[in-house]
Amino acid sequence: MIDALINGKIAFKPIKRIGKNQNLYVTVSVYTPTATGDSMRVGVIAFDERVCQSLLALDEGDSICMSGELTPKIWQPKDGSEPKPACDFIAHAILTPYHVNRKRQAVQDGG
Repeated sequence: MIDALINGKIAFKPIKRIGKNQNLYVTVSVYTPTATGDSMRVGVIAFDERVCQSLLALDEGDSICMSGELTPKIWQPKDGSEPKPACDFIAHAILTPYHVNRKRQAVQDGG
């Protein structure tokens, strides 16, 4: 497990799911920029209720920054092309432009 902070763009609308234990979790893919100018797909799962609700409020293309547990992987495209790096990520905390604006407003209001 790698403790990581990632940022990127939401690849598709986050999906709400219910586990076998009837607990809510959310999955989504995030495209993160790399040093080469490409992007890497990161498969994200969240179990924390606040993180899940924050993810569900987002749409495809929204910017996001998250902290959590990162696991590097290799992804083999179904079309038989070259394998690509990918990551799985368990999100523990989330920050979006909405959160930044809300925090900035709270500071300006003195709270």
